[in-house]
Amino acid sequence: MVGMLGVGAQWVAWRTGWPAIVLMLAAGFLAGPVLGLFDPEHAFGELLDPMIAIGVALILFEGGLSLDFRELRHAGEGVWRLVLLGGPIAWVLGAFAAHSIGGLEWPVAILFAGILVVTGPTVVMPLLRQSSVKARPAAILKWEAIVNDPIGALFAVVSYEYFRAVAEAPGSSLFEVVPPLIFAAIIAGLIGYVAAAAIAWAFPRGAIPEYLKVPVLLTSVIVVFVLSNQIEHEAGLVAVTVMGIALANMNISSLRSIHPFKQNIAVILIAGIFILLSASLEFEQLAYLNWNFGLFLLALLFLVRPATILLSLLGSSVPWNERLFLAWIAPRGIVLVAISGLFALRLEDIGYDGTALIGLSFAVVVATIVAHGFTIDLVARLLNLKGSNRPGILIVGSTPWTISLALMMQELKTPVMVVDASWQRLALARQKGLPFYHGEILNEATEHNLDLTPYAMLVAATENEAYNALVCNEFAHEIGRDTVFQLGDAVDDDDRHSLPSSIRGRALFETGFGVEDVNERLARGWVFRKTKLSEEFDFEAAQQRLPDAASMLLLVRDNGTIRFFTHAARPEPRAGDVIVSFAPPQERSAQDAAAKRDRKRNKTAEQGA
Repeated sequence: MVGMLGVGAQWVAWRTGWPAIVLMLAAGFLAGPVLGLFDPEHAFGELLDPMIAIGVALILFEGGLSLDFRELRHAGEGVWRLVLLGGPIAWVLGAFAAHSIGGLEWPVAILFAGILVVTGPTVVMPLLRQSSVKARPAAILKWEAIVNDPIGALFAVVSYEYFRAVAEAPGSSLFEVVPPLIFAAIIAGLIGYVAAAAIAWAFPRGAIPEYLKVPVLLTSVIVVFVLSNQIEHEAGLVAVTVMGIALANMNISSLRSIHPFKQNIAVILIAGIFILLSASLEFEQLAYLNWNFGLFLLALLFLVRPATILLSLLGSSVPWNERLFLAWIAPRGIVLVAISGLFALRLEDIGYDGTALIGLSFAVVVATIVAHGFTIDLVARLLNLKGSNRPGILIVGSTPWTISLALMMQELKTPVMVVDASWQRLALARQKGLPFYHGEILNEATEHNLDLTPYAMLVAATENEAYNALVCNEFAHEIGRDTVFQLGDAVDDDDRHSLPSSIRGRALFETGFGVEDVNERLARGWVFRKTKLSEEFDFEAAQQRLPDAASMLLLVRDNGTIRFFTHAARPEPRAGDVIVSFAPPQERSAQDAAAKRDRKRNKTAEQGA
């Protein structure tokens, strides 16, 4: 039931565009306290606490794997300021607001404020895609979310360990409590780093077979987490976070094979933890959601976040309209709920009332997602920070045919990017003023230097069909198997001399034109044509207007959505669509030429009159 509700809610979110985190909250709350379908504490008993703890550890490890400092270098000073200055400022201001306005006792308020530092890429990235914000503020928000995930967790660990040490030895001074905590954190970090170094040594050298790499990695994270917790309570969270960050920044080629692990384990764990925590809510816990907490939410939105941004970016080169945008947008996500749920259980063991944290964290998540999700587009437009919201096409290979395609798509106001590793082959793209990227698309550095967010589809059309298939197979995991295309027909899988369709992209054109086919036709004068459909001029009429040899390539709808005509799929054209076809030069009859001369003569006469 947990799996069905969690994964099902994320599937509904994918189909509808609604926030997945809110749907999972609703599903768990309905299944638990409302309908009473299951009680996590009764179902799992003593296993519930370690299950949630290990799930949180794996989520933090996965978040650490996303923190590649090579890519962070390109994010600019804004991100560094928000991390180094903004994190502590948000922690301090949030603690004062949680205590003085929200009514939480100081230890709970300080710990909760530390967790509130996180924003979370799982909620920030969908909002940015939805609103098409310009590149720089989008990059700042993205990297703030990625970096602050582990930082917020570390703030919570430090807070909890301090108050636990004080509870165990009342009257202890700050100097008696803090140094052992720092030492334990350093030891835990070293354990995480050593584990990452061992994996970085073993994986590329073939010490671990491919089919065991993901199980070994998963088990290693759990072992590091449990081992570090033997040194100090919750030090395991520090260790797995350091382990993830260290692995992300060790140049390990074989780590590419665990990317599916990252995505799959994150989806499953997020679904499971969210359903378990929301189903564990009790109506008594919702009593904390009173007018005091309502005022705390308002303070969080309109005082804490704006003050954090404006103070940390004071004197920076970030323009004021971007600062105001950043000051408003800060949705919270799964890490807030997961860590709050974990420490809610821990705080009770040391004498503090942590039961409120789960309900409060859910309320913060819902309030921030609703407030920012429904206003991000309006705020970006008012501050002149809107980018293009039309889905773009990434074209791999700079050839005369791909340049012609890119120019046609530019005419239709579709964002395009031509990618090629050869500066000479990119000469034509540069001459035509097309956006281009000089580099190997399969190189890991490309992920750090080329923002793929605006591009919803990929067309691989180099001279090498096998290379095209390799590119499509690599990016199918990033943007979807049904949105990567290449030239050439998908042949029978039983033909052992051909590339199997399972590793190819979808074939462009229903006719299955290959690279040689389009180049030969282009040399004979074939061109791309666009035809706009209307109620009076439908698809059948457009087909009759084109030469018999012409092939439909794609259609573009009014909202910028692109649909390709392939051997496996044929979109349904409708009024308002623009059809792009690849067609031979139109042969004009003598009557057509005479009619054109008459029209030109009449126009000249009218201008003279």
